[in-house]
Amino acid sequence: MGKSHAALAAGDSAVAHRGSIAYVLAMKLSKMLLVVLALLVSFRLAGLAETQQPVPASVATGFNLLREDTLRADLTFLASDALEGRMSLQNGDAVAIQWIASEFAKAGLQPAENGSFLQPVELIEYRADRAQSYVALKRSGSEKQWKFPDALGSYHSDVDVTAEVIFAGYGITAPELAYDDYQGIDAHGKIVLIFDHEPQETDPNSIFNGTGNTRYATGRVKILNAQAHGAVGVLIAAEPNRKHPSNQERVARIGGSITRAVPLPSQALAEDELHTPAAIISDAAAKEIFATAGAAPSELQAAIDRDLKPQSRPLPDTQATLHYRNVSVSTGKSYNVAGLLEGSDPQLKAETIIFSGHHDHDGISGDQIWHGADDNGSGTVGVVALAQAFAANAAHGEKPKRSLLFVVFAAEERGLLGSFYMAAHPLRPLETTRAVINFDMIGRNETASDQTKGLIEIPADTTNRLNLIGRSYSPDYDRIVEEENKYVGLDLDYRFDRDYALNIFFRSDQFPFVLHNLPSFWWFTGFHPDYHHTTDTADKINYAKMAKILRLAYLSGFRFANEAAPPRFIANPGGKAASQANEHRQN
Repeated sequence: MGKSHAALAAGDSAVAHRGSIAYVLAMKLSKMLLVVLALLVSFRLAGLAETQQPVPASVATGFNLLREDTLRADLTFLASDALEGRMSLQNGDAVAIQWIASEFAKAGLQPAENGSFLQPVELIEYRADRAQSYVALKRSGSEKQWKFPDALGSYHSDVDVTAEVIFAGYGITAPELAYDDYQGIDAHGKIVLIFDHEPQETDPNSIFNGTGNTRYATGRVKILNAQAHGAVGVLIAAEPNRKHPSNQERVARIGGSITRAVPLPSQALAEDELHTPAAIISDAAAKEIFATAGAAPSELQAAIDRDLKPQSRPLPDTQATLHYRNVSVSTGKSYNVAGLLEGSDPQLKAETIIFSGHHDHDGISGDQIWHGADDNGSGTVGVVALAQAFAANAAHGEKPKRSLLFVVFAAEERGLLGSFYMAAHPLRPLETTRAVINFDMIGRNETASDQTKGLIEIPADTTNRLNLIGRSYSPDYDRIVEEENKYVGLDLDYRFDRDYALNIFFRSDQFPFVLHNLPSFWWFTGFHPDYHHTTDTADKINYAKMAKILRLAYLSGFRFANEAAPPRFIANPGGKAASQANEHRQN
């Protein structure tokens, strides 16, 4: 039988009473959990605060403007299909140039080039005729020719140079190291044959900056040195005893853009101090040219590396010819985009801190687009974001004492052309430029790729890692960055300062300023498989890390601008070992 109405009512009352007790207990437990969670969060934040201090209020306005959402929006535009890969002298890059100038104007910067944000960079674009271009060896009445890929060379006009060949070691003249490959030889009117890189590059104690590259290791510096010694042409051979791929082998490992059906055109500055043609030759070609040297190429390199004594000499019965032709030659104009935030100090505002990147990439080929999000949309957006941050902070807080020059260079991918041009035609005096912060690829996590495989060790976790390149030439610069990192908490990495295989030191726009003795660092998050591939897209950027990098650059830039003593430049990073070696060789 069923219960009576009274019994049912009593039962309902008891159930309701028990439910209310359970509800109260649940609420108390929830509150206890919330308190525990709050304590855990507060402890976690307290731990973070120990390593990442709050920034001073005077610089907080600009610091807080460096946000992920803004970076993502701007980079998504710059790396979009609409900008067609931003190839130098093409429409997509012209759009990028105008966008940067517009952003500088909106930020309130002053035009840095005679009332304009645009510094013209006159360029010559040319496509080599590989079928008609060659390097030839003439010996004993016979001639042998090498074409691409055994001889890789081009020039922006037709070249026909024939001359006797003279070997000049590594092609280096370094008076501060008491080293000169041209000692005892006359290169006037000759074609100079030289080794790539520099002596003793695998020796940590080498006077040439240990295992790191110095300014003398790059081809441009070597060709200019040959030119200064009167040479009419240069042949560059990879070191026969090298422990790394040659430059041609390294570039081939990158793949991507270099494999396109129609090769990228070459570009050169219409106005450039370098005017001597050169070629990179294969090991096989070098061996034949060295045949009359009296020693094998490997023996000559080993002798130089052993005691840094020159092995330079004429090569008997040896003439070479550089014969270059082009399929097409045209001229065009690109632009360095530059804006100025004048400093607040009556005396120090005449001095300059530079923030830089480059706006060009590798363009399009058929229906393929090289988006260049990391390379170097990230650096371009970074310079623009910092310009906005410093300008906003100046309006609402503190203005830097020294002046800040924000520059996004033209034609970096074609050979650092915009930065070499500005270094030769500075918008602010170089002698009072105190530091250069250069961004090139600041948006990704470094991961293994064919280019770097076996050549550099990559940490397991790079999600919070920033590579700084240039510490050997300015420890003061590095000290300031490390001190400011207490507010940001990045993992700072200096592996690439010890690199001799990837040529990192002279592959970005800080390098022309290093050649002018300016403390200049490349800020870089490392290579990845999308480098110079169509897959370098905006969706793969680590925006959280990119924002942290820019915050660190912002704080470091303020220090550079405000410190009484700016960072010093160390012309000879070989240090004590170099000094001792100099004394020994001079005695």
